[in-house]
Amino acid sequence: MVVNHDIPKTLMEKMFVEVFGFFNLTEEESKSMQRDFLKIFVHPEFHSPDKPAGFRETCEQYCRRARHIARELLKRISESLGLEPSYIEQALNLDSGLQVFIANFYPPCPQPDMAMGMPPHSDHGLLTLLSQNGVIGLQILHKGKWVNVNAIPNCLVVNVSDHIEILSNGKYKSVLHKAAVSSKATRISIAVANGPSGDTFVVPAAELVKKESNPAAYVGMKYKEYLGLQQSNQLDGKSALDRVRI
Repeated sequence: MVVNHDIPKTLMEKMFVEVFGFFNLTEEESKSMQRDFLKIFVHPEFHSPDKPAGFRETCEQYCRRARHIARELLKRISESLGLEPSYIEQALNLDSGLQVFIANFYPPCPQPDMAMGMPPHSDHGLLTLLSQNGVIGLQILHKGKWVNVNAIPNCLVVNVSDHIEILSNGKYKSVLHKAAVSSKATRISIAVANGPSGDTFVVPAAELVKKESNPAAYVGMKYKEYLGLQQSNQLDGKSALDRVRI
């Protein structure tokens, strides 16, 4: 959980207001847009709905700040691996890195034990920055048990994603997580996934691989090819990551 970050409380609150407004557009306003989730690519090219008014501007500010936070965290991860602070940024071409904005809308469910907001999965990319509207729902697998993430207000929950596991040759593990629904309140989550550029060939860092004592644990693959691999299958744990595991 990251606090004292670069996204002001006022901007976080405004982003939730805009997301709530999006999911409450009239049928005529929303037309063919999805009503229970929104997924848009926001970098290297920025895309956004034009409605409700103000959504596009708020989303652009929010994602730009989230991108900065992710890059600062990746510098610290690089250092923790014994690499130069800029290693991940340069090796994975983050100037053209793919950033995706995902908003999920979970209305109250009368039988929450019989429903699931999102099945267990790990994320593609490097780091996913998640914020919630105060309604508990995010769960992570910890020591074989699913536990609720009781997030500090206004914090960003940071999930390590598959390509950090690959680059670190398994020193970092991508986080298995899922979303539960509530019987009493509407839950809104906002996730900003930050990844390499689409054409980047992601392999374990050469500096972390030793032929005998620590061989490469993953085969290399272009990031956009990995995306295609994951999107072509239903979310199911680390099924995509298992495809590149040696």
